[in-house]
Amino acid sequence: MNFENILVDQVDAVAVVTINRPTKLNALNKATLNELHQAFSKLDADTTVRAIVLTGSGEKAFVAGADIAEFANFSVEQGRELASQGQELVFDFIEKCTTPVLAAINGFALGGGLELAMACHFRIASNNAKMGLPEVTLGVIPGYGGTQRLPQLVGKGRAMELILTANMLTAQEALDCGLVNQVVAQTELLELAKSLAEKISKNSPVAIQYAIQAVNASFDKNQNGFSAEINSFGTCFGTADFKEGTTAFLEKRKPDFQGN
Repeated sequence: MNFENILVDQVDAVAVVTINRPTKLNALNKATLNELHQAFSKLDADTTVRAIVLTGSGEKAFVAGADIAEFANFSVEQGRELASQGQELVFDFIEKCTTPVLAAINGFALGGGLELAMACHFRIASNNAKMGLPEVTLGVIPGYGGTQRLPQLVGKGRAMELILTANMLTAQEALDCGLVNQVVAQTELLELAKSLAEKISKNSPVAIQYAIQAVNASFDKNQNGFSAEINSFGTCFGTADFKEGTTAFLEKRKPDFQGN
């Protein structure tokens, strides 16, 4: 896959997607969002890809935010369309990917950048990372799911404080409040992300798909998370991966999951 604003690399079952606009601190513009949608659509449909790492190029930023110059003169309707299309094409899409997506936050993750990281299934960060939603300093609010996902991850009160003050969190503070799962030195970040992705890739892709769907269901007001879990749990019993996993356990060997 060849793109102008992102890089896609795959080694074995792990794909790495890198937002590559270093002179703009990897800021998200419309073209980059469209490329991310194309890349994740293809990767999620590719059965050889079992885990995806999302990161930013350079050492300064994961994604420093949205490209403000692109929407500074938008009308009310254009603003709503911007948020709606962005959520549908990228942020909600990544959250609902059946392939696990891990964000490797290598520096600033602000505004749309933090929203992008929060759409991933979980996050790790370099120790120089800074995270926040500064939109209110521009006279606007987070529009790519930030007001919804941040409370889910850190709690309503903490999220309200961060959104209303526009304060940034250090990597350690983000770890302490549950926004990220691990913090490591920047030189170790990508290798750790790949290592976690490789570990995930050895597990049953079918079970992982249903696990993602069941967890997401608990945050969907139109679904009953417990019912979704029960249904998915039962469905797993009819898969080849379940037969392989249980047989391998009983035979005391490592399973060879085929993803069906």
